[in-house]
Amino acid sequence: MSREPGRVGELARYFLRLGATAFGGPAAHLGLMQQELVERRKWLTRQEFLDLVGGCNLLPGPSSSQVAMAIGYKRGGVPGLATAGLCFLLPSFVATLGLAWAYVRYGALPQAGGLLWGIRPVILAILAQAVWNLRRAAVPGDGREWTRPVLAVLSLVAALWGAPPVAILAGAAVAALAVEQLRRGRGGRLAGMGWLAAGGVGAGAPMTGLVGIGLAFLKLGVVVFGSGYVLVAFLKTDLVDRLHWITMPQLLDAVTAGQVTPGPVFTTATFVGYLLHGYAGAAVATAAVFLPSFVMVAGVGWLAPRIRQSQAAGAALDGVNAAALALMASVLVTLSRGVLGGPMAPAAGVMGVGCLAVLLKTRLNPTWLIGAGALAGWVLMRG
Repeated sequence: MSREPGRVGELARYFLRLGATAFGGPAAHLGLMQQELVERRKWLTRQEFLDLVGGCNLLPGPSSSQVAMAIGYKRGGVPGLATAGLCFLLPSFVATLGLAWAYVRYGALPQAGGLLWGIRPVILAILAQAVWNLRRAAVPGDGREWTRPVLAVLSLVAALWGAPPVAILAGAAVAALAVEQLRRGRGGRLAGMGWLAAGGVGAGAPMTGLVGIGLAFLKLGVVVFGSGYVLVAFLKTDLVDRLHWITMPQLLDAVTAGQVTPGPVFTTATFVGYLLHGYAGAAVATAAVFLPSFVMVAGVGWLAPRIRQSQAAGAALDGVNAAALALMASVLVTLSRGVLGGPMAPAAGVMGVGCLAVLLKTRLNPTWLIGAGALAGWVLMRG
């Protein structure tokens, strides 16, 4: 497919519009791209689209943003990649930054507290729906494949025990690859691979200021596999538990901000960066967490077909997916303890269960539920 300079402009127009209207998370974003760019505009075939989606799922970082970048690269080369990625990200960055400003200025007021209290059970329901919908793809339950269910359970236990997410993901990949190699009688090739489970996990003394923020979020952009919700597990481990830069309620509010705005959930980094260092912190955190994706996506077209042909690489990816689902589940458990505690726990529980039922039974955009939760929280707190 030729790459004409004029196509960069149409990429900018489309992805700005998508970034300003794409609520509902990565799956919804991909559905919108498929409907518009494959079925209506015919920019690429269904197989080409699936290849890009599959290749991007093999990379760490925000999957739907990476698919947007990959489409931009296919359509307009490196300028197209940069244009599509930046235009898809920009509306979400601006909206999340506005919410962060309002949160810092008004978040301690009773009115704002009621809105946030009502939104939190909805976010739990959205996360629970994501775990439920991804379970079959990440952990098949047909009884013929036991490796991934076992890895998922072990990863969940490790996450709840406090193991670093990087170690969990790397360990699951190595274990799945080991099982695959043993099945094929190639166990000897595994020698020396144990470093994958431990490399890069240790942390030195925490750096403060913009440099520390940049390094922390750059690492997240390199190591976070799976859904944007997996990012929450890493944020909890690094920024809440280890560095103590933010609290658990602030983390949950940051996730809320990433969810109520259109575009990638990874702009949660924008919210956290603003809490840590104002506008400069928001810009640095956002740039750092997305930068690795811009660098890696150019290689997706080369990588995807080769991964398909490799049983070993596919097995390692299966292990990563199972562990990623377990990390999401561990975040759900941890956040539930905070939301469902206290004197308002019964009301929060009813709201969460009700929202989950609606999400599982209908195709309602989650944004409506978030709005309803905010209104309910405001009413209850005023009462």
